[in-house]
Amino acid sequence: MHIPDGYLSPSTCAVLYAGAGVGWFGALRRVKRALTVRMVPLISVFAAFAFVVMLFNLPLPGGTTGHALGVTIAAIVLGPSGAILAISIALAIQALFFGDGGITTLGANCFNMAIVGSLVAYASYRILANRAPIHSRRRVIAAAIAGYLAVNAAALLAAVEFGIQPMLFHDARGVPLYAPYSLGVAIPAMMIGHLTVAGIAEAAISAGLVAYLQTADPALLQPTSGLAARVEPLSVVPQRMSLRKLWLIVTVFLVATPLGILAAGTAWGEWSSSQFAGSGGRAAIAAASQAQPAPAAAPAGLQRLSTLWTAPIPNYAPQFIKSPSFGYLLSAMFGVGLVIAVALAVEAILQRRRVAGQSG
Repeated sequence: MHIPDGYLSPSTCAVLYAGAGVGWFGALRRVKRALTVRMVPLISVFAAFAFVVMLFNLPLPGGTTGHALGVTIAAIVLGPSGAILAISIALAIQALFFGDGGITTLGANCFNMAIVGSLVAYASYRILANRAPIHSRRRVIAAAIAGYLAVNAAALLAAVEFGIQPMLFHDARGVPLYAPYSLGVAIPAMMIGHLTVAGIAEAAISAGLVAYLQTADPALLQPTSGLAARVEPLSVVPQRMSLRKLWLIVTVFLVATPLGILAAGTAWGEWSSSQFAGSGGRAAIAAASQAQPAPAAAPAGLQRLSTLWTAPIPNYAPQFIKSPSFGYLLSAMFGVGLVIAVALAVEAILQRRRVAGQSG
């Protein structure tokens, strides 16, 4: 679901960057009062969680792979604005440092997964939970359905963005310049796997974590519950114990990240230019694309834009590490470390502003 550079035209990327910009601006405005030194750690822990969860590749029909997003539990605890910021941070780190998603398409990926994913997850959860008690089983079911809907909404948007490229952007002979497959291929190719596997994975993670928090720390579920607060809102005073429990969850997933490379195959629409050049690569692309033949060569726009940015650690595989599993684990640890570094930097800035405001 991470659209790479070259699959969307520059104009499509510009439109989606604009849409993402509106979402980021709105999220920042809504959390401005809550974005204190104490709120930043909550956003960072969910950014780290999303980063790690997206490393668990799952085998999908057609020989491709997919993954959950971690957006639903973020929206349930932080609300949609906090989740938008958390997931966007994770996606930016993935694109900049690991080449997972493009630089030109970062706006599209954030729009699909962070913004629309957060809004769908939050709205679905609130509607389905419908002011049920914090410990109600109904909230667990609501979280599962919200997770399923959020992942599939994001996947559908990506499929549409892929599918409109051949219609709008092609050369004089009608050859696609960017993503090569039409809506009739892109939508089923993307949605079958997400409807049957990736959406269920997000549902299971979301439901499991809500059930865990109902017992371990129900205060984390209070701010977005729609119920009258019986405890002090976490947006004001997130307790250290709450953060420790959340970081424990991140750590468990982090240690298990080597399992994320067991699934073979490439996610649909994330093929490299070189995969179009070989007969084996084209056969795999066709098999994942409703048996529609792959182009004999990578589309011209894809070839041009795919080399725009070279990530320091492409594909989560440090060159100095021979073991793929260990390299994947180190990459995950480095990514989480980057999230923490960003959080510490923001905390320091906010603390300086707070001190300056008090002294002034």
